[in-house]
Amino acid sequence: MIAGSADRPRGTAAEARRERIRARLAAEGFVRAEQLAEDFAVSLMTVHRDLDALRDQGWLRKVRGGAAVEPPARDGAAELVEAALGEIEPGESVLLDAGGLNLPLAERLPERGPLTAVTNHLAAARALAGAPGIDLHVIGGAYSAAHDALLGSQAEAAVAGLRVDVLISTATSVAGGQLYEPDQAVVPLRRTLAGVARRRVLLVATGAFEERGLYRVLPVAEFSLVIVDGAADEVDVDALRGAGVTVRHLAGV
Repeated sequence: MIAGSADRPRGTAAEARRERIRARLAAEGFVRAEQLAEDFAVSLMTVHRDLDALRDQGWLRKVRGGAAVEPPARDGAAELVEAALGEIEPGESVLLDAGGLNLPLAERLPERGPLTAVTNHLAAARALAGAPGIDLHVIGGAYSAAHDALLGSQAEAAVAGLRVDVLISTATSVAGGQLYEPDQAVVPLRRTLAGVARRRVLLVATGAFEERGLYRVLPVAEFSLVIVDGAADEVDVDALRGAGVTVRHLAGV
């Protein structure tokens, strides 16, 4: 299909907006069209043109109400998943949040089995259901369509009673040595998840350094290891190290 003029980015504003949509998808796995229109102060029609253009480029697939990451993941996500897999040992308990990178990771977890897998991310739970060598536990709570996850006070209470070997988490926004979220609803649970893991691994795609998050979650230095994709600028990586963060930059790996 040949895109008409209405489907092409008009200048740097449209290009920048689409890049931020891609970054949010990489971090969250799913975006709602109405929320994007509100966040970027554009019409819903404009958002759908953005999503159509990104779909045609192979970055996403459109689903009811928004868009989801198009597997296989791109933009450094594959190398992050591979690196995260290497941080998991057979016999461990693994906690996966609702970050977008944890779906492709969940699909590969059986390679490291036997494992106990715990998640509030329904897409990850579906990928792990019935998988050989996986003892799956799903955290209960209130369903959020925006994240395809179970959130809220019930989920926080359920997580608070756990103790797991390793948490694998995806960064949405990183700035000034802090982890941020654009959605306040997920902040309390993300803090609780970090508190119950013996080791905490944060996966940072390049777009997380560019995406703005309004709500602070916790200092990035509270993670045992931060894995940053190879496309990230050394300036951003050095800033994390300067904040006392243990970083593995995948550049050249």
